[in-house]
Amino acid sequence: MAPIQYIVEGGHRLSGSIEPSGNKNSALPIIAAALLTEHPVTLENVPRIRDTETLVELIRSVGASAEWRARNTLHIHAKSIRAADLDPELCIRIRASILLAGPLLARCGEVMLPPPGGDVIGRRRLDTHVLALEQLGAKVTATDRLEFRAPKLTGADVFLDEPSVTATENALVAAVAADGVTYLRNAASEPHVQDLANFLVALGAKIEGIGTNTVVVHGQAALGAATYCIQPDHIEVGSLIGLAAVTRSPLRIVRAGVEHLRSIRMGFERLGIVCRVEGDDLIVPSNQTLKIQDDFGGHVPKLEDQPWPAFPADLMSIAIVTATQCEGVILMFEKMFESRMFFVDKLIAMGARIVLCDPHRAIIAGPSRLRGASMISPDIRAGMAMLLAAVCAEGTSTINNADQIERGYERIEERLNALGAKIKRVPERKS
Repeated sequence: MAPIQYIVEGGHRLSGSIEPSGNKNSALPIIAAALLTEHPVTLENVPRIRDTETLVELIRSVGASAEWRARNTLHIHAKSIRAADLDPELCIRIRASILLAGPLLARCGEVMLPPPGGDVIGRRRLDTHVLALEQLGAKVTATDRLEFRAPKLTGADVFLDEPSVTATENALVAAVAADGVTYLRNAASEPHVQDLANFLVALGAKIEGIGTNTVVVHGQAALGAATYCIQPDHIEVGSLIGLAAVTRSPLRIVRAGVEHLRSIRMGFERLGIVCRVEGDDLIVPSNQTLKIQDDFGGHVPKLEDQPWPAFPADLMSIAIVTATQCEGVILMFEKMFESRMFFVDKLIAMGARIVLCDPHRAIIAGPSRLRGASMISPDIRAGMAMLLAAVCAEGTSTINNADQIERGYERIEERLNALGAKIKRVPERKS
């Protein structure tokens, strides 16, 4: 497959309405969890991106049928599936391959997984997955691959050593099939975890505490068929708020899922960007102050990520680019991944005034006039942040390895061009 490149002519104001895609981080665990039931499942509002396409290939490889009935509608029927050695080439493309551990363990009693791939943003532990599944009765062996075996899963009182999203999701799916009651404590509660839990309830699972950090699962409920609509991607909504701000453009983000945007809106308000809610739409006016709000007493403010419901780690890259266009000084503190900030050298080369203090902290002083540059996207979120920088910069920018952006954002260049951006994709899309 030819590498993908975006050539971006910056400096154009945008306007109009845009609808966020379905949440990628909901779609992946839900596609995997569809293997739990022998009955057909129809998923709507599934983002048609590289990560979901790869996971669809993986579930087909274990015997499930999966076909796209419309652009964003996926029909899955796992009437009979087999435990198989999953294709290492597919697994290395996405970290979400680890999400197959729970459902395959539940259905087949065993699963062998090659090491999962995904973004290079620092070490991402698998220990929490292992500890949770072991407490539910699995035996885990690690060699050149991960082997999970459990002739029977049994409910347990499970305390997760960190509120890992994917480990919570794996444990949640396994607990639905376990015999007895499971308590998941210190569970992640992100919107995509809630989306997965609500999908499992739609199948017939009995789950209490959805959206909290203690989830109670009454296992071995009879699971049936379901049609389920994936919720909008709050990370994409945050990316679009940043896009509107840096281009000083009025945007309406329709069906934005505003109930999950409180911490995101609060984070952008610290940068002087205030949004308005109309029903389930989010309006980003063009007359923003873009003035960073000092902490009480005139101290330098800090924007930091934390587990949900605080400001999401996946929006730190977007917030950094946005801050380069705002008046004032702010400390960005990325607590969760030690390599996520290393893309800021590209922004510095474009003219941003940033001091990278260490792998977790950067000081941004703005506003800066950004100039077009050639960049390489290291991961999904940094890639999208680079695209924001390119769209607001003077001149032309080239973003190489744009494949990474397309792992998380569906047809993003087409959708931004419809708002007035000038982004050329090389090679052009065939359809």
